[in-house]
Amino acid sequence: MKSVPVKVEHGGKWVPTTLGIGEDRIRIDAPLDCEIPYKSVVDLEEKKNQVVITAGAEGELVYRIASVEKVLSVLKKFIIIQCSAYRLNAFFMSPAVRGGVLVQDAKWEKGAIAVLKTGIWFVSQESQVCIPIEDVAGIELTSREIQEKNLDVVKIDHLGENEVVTSFVLCPMTTLQVLYNFLREATHDSEVSEEIDPLTGQVAMLVYSGMDSSAIENMLKLSHKDLDAIYERLLGTGLAEVLHVRKEVQLTAKGVRYISNAMKSPTN
Repeated sequence: MKSVPVKVEHGGKWVPTTLGIGEDRIRIDAPLDCEIPYKSVVDLEEKKNQVVITAGAEGELVYRIASVEKVLSVLKKFIIIQCSAYRLNAFFMSPAVRGGVLVQDAKWEKGAIAVLKTGIWFVSQESQVCIPIEDVAGIELTSREIQEKNLDVVKIDHLGENEVVTSFVLCPMTTLQVLYNFLREATHDSEVSEEIDPLTGQVAMLVYSGMDSSAIENMLKLSHKDLDAIYERLLGTGLAEVLHVRKEVQLTAKGVRYISNAMKSPTN
């Protein structure tokens, strides 16, 4: 078991300790002093320079570990390959399309796909890609031309850096159908369960196209108050989230005095 220095969250603080990485488990020294078999892990999240490991039959054990990328990369690979999750060997291309444009250096990679509670993980010898479940916008069983042949693939549309990104998974058709069904079930909570009115749908389409609030108001001849009400409907249905709050200001007497003085003709 190889030991490396890390920090773990304990008692609301980050504490330096040693992490042992073995073939079938990790060991965290004091203050946690525990072992975590990879097969007991039910979820894995990555957040910049840290990972969050959830273990136990009910997901009752949560460990937050911070370290350098090289250490976390090795740790993530061991966990993803052996954790308690739906997993299969497959070829994947992620990302393949970004913002409607083909990614120039995109290529098929041979590895594994694992579906955990909060993310879909792709792992190969060269890369580790995680698609958060909450960012999945669509799952589709479709076909794609690969080496001059139309082959069945699973297409995953998801959000990445405020753009729609597409990833593909390729494996034998019998396995592909099972994967498609499993992914649809895993992302079921993101399905739209209620209808929205045509105007709200039109606003959602314009937001999707990249229009800002002012442009939407001008195009649809909406007041600021009307558009805010539509935004609230989108927020309430979970179809949108707040990017930033637009402020409306009114000049104070001091502000009016400043502008009035600035507009006066200079006197000699």
